[in-house]
Amino acid sequence: MSEDREYTFTRFDRICAKYPDNTAIVYLGERFSYAKLSDLTERFATGLNNLGVVKGDRVMIYIQNCIQWIIAFLGIQRIGAVAVPVAPIYTSYEIEYMVNDSGAETIICQDTNFGYVKEILSKTCLKRIIVTNLVDLLPVWKRVVGALFDKIPHGKVEMDEGVYSFKDMLKSPPECPEVELDPWKDLSYILYTGGTTGFPKGVPGNHIGMTSYVNDVTEDVAGDYLKEGEDVYIAVNPLFHIMALGLFMSIGLNKGNTTLLMPVPQIDAILRTIQRYKVRWFLGVPALYRMILENDRLERYDLSSLRYCYCGGDVLPVEVFNRWKELFGIPIYQVYGSTEAGHVTYGKLDKEPELMSVGVPLKSRQCIVADPDTLELVPLGETGELLVTSDYIIKSYWKKEDETARSYVEIDGKVYYRMGDYVRQDENGEIYYIERSADIIKYKGYRVSASEIEAVLQDHQTVIGACVVGVPDPKVGERIKAIVVLKEDARGVGGSELTKWCRERLAPYKIPQYIEFRDMLPKSKVGKLLRREIRDEERRRLEKEKKS
Repeated sequence: MSEDREYTFTRFDRICAKYPDNTAIVYLGERFSYAKLSDLTERFATGLNNLGVVKGDRVMIYIQNCIQWIIAFLGIQRIGAVAVPVAPIYTSYEIEYMVNDSGAETIICQDTNFGYVKEILSKTCLKRIIVTNLVDLLPVWKRVVGALFDKIPHGKVEMDEGVYSFKDMLKSPPECPEVELDPWKDLSYILYTGGTTGFPKGVPGNHIGMTSYVNDVTEDVAGDYLKEGEDVYIAVNPLFHIMALGLFMSIGLNKGNTTLLMPVPQIDAILRTIQRYKVRWFLGVPALYRMILENDRLERYDLSSLRYCYCGGDVLPVEVFNRWKELFGIPIYQVYGSTEAGHVTYGKLDKEPELMSVGVPLKSRQCIVADPDTLELVPLGETGELLVTSDYIIKSYWKKEDETARSYVEIDGKVYYRMGDYVRQDENGEIYYIERSADIIKYKGYRVSASEIEAVLQDHQTVIGACVVGVPDPKVGERIKAIVVLKEDARGVGGSELTKWCRERLAPYKIPQYIEFRDMLPKSKVGKLLRREIRDEERRRLEKEKKS
């Protein structure tokens, strides 16, 4: 089968046939071979099909990193359905919107967030709930020990009509019918990212879009540095994120290698796993690298197996880069991209990475740097907004024409996605990060939409205006600050009440850490919120505090 006709599952089939006995996944100490993973995936796909899920149907994955996540994702692809991975820490408020927007009639959730799903059931198009626990596929003795020591979180589940057990789904015989897919036209997934109007945007991805950058990473970035069938990668970042999912597919499943799957980023567990399994490939966000360096037990662990460390989600601070290189003798390379454009640039492994460089564009991605107001190309070496295009990606949002028009532009006959980040590019194609759009806040590697938080705050009956910005913080990237204007007759409303309001409607990483009250917000002549002005004001305040 030619590369442009392949999709995720045909590649997985081929690798399973080539390396059936290789360990594909190690999850909580339990090994799953490629043959075993293939069998479980086939059974789950058959179970989905038996429930009435068919090609094109959307299936939401609302669970954290675990072996079930991988089985679910591959099983959904196997029957030609569309995976909709979302953060397991989303609230019912967020999930309700995304279920209805995507049209998902099936959701796979953990027992610990089953309550959120039940809460929205009557208000959505959901027909089926598939429930699992993090340790469902582990041996009985491990589950018993975990329960004895109270190490396994459990949630209350009511097995009503339309509620199914993930484990029971795996009892289906592996007899899933073959499905004809067009990698260019048929969707593989819909991922959600922050919206400029306060609502998350669905980003549809076709099968060829994913395999295009997986090809680039596997062949051109990793290349001969990657040992096919022998290498070891640790997956710490959440798989619902395009960066983590793409590297897992590229370094792990695409080459018959072993992936150590971590359900939560617990530092000592990560370090023990690297030491025990001699991990060579690692991906983290700046906050994770900093947490490792600041761990007071770091010297107890042997991390000498590490060879290729990548950082994404935000620009790596210089001091973290230097400390890592000094301590381990190896550099940290950057990976850069977005949900809309997929993986875009990577640091080259054959040279020392340059500070503030996010690497060079992948072969399947074309990058230009343009003036953000005129969209005219800026001279080489000058700062402008990064725009990205590719023949392989879908250049629109899911059912959002206005958002699409704001984010995608046509230049010289090609449609580009506006990354919203300001960069410069040198004569060798290397891209250097300067700063991000005022609308996006980077907190612990998460891209947080300021507009989404503002919309939630403005839903409060006493709030007439809100401005959310990122306040620079060396440990987490940026902390979230909200500046709020209340109605004149508002009484007794403080930061704690608005924080509680946000906590009930937003995932934990989106909650403002600071709330400040003002009489007015800066706006342009046409009434547009001048968020950048607030950001600059916060930076000046921080600089003044450092000097004093």
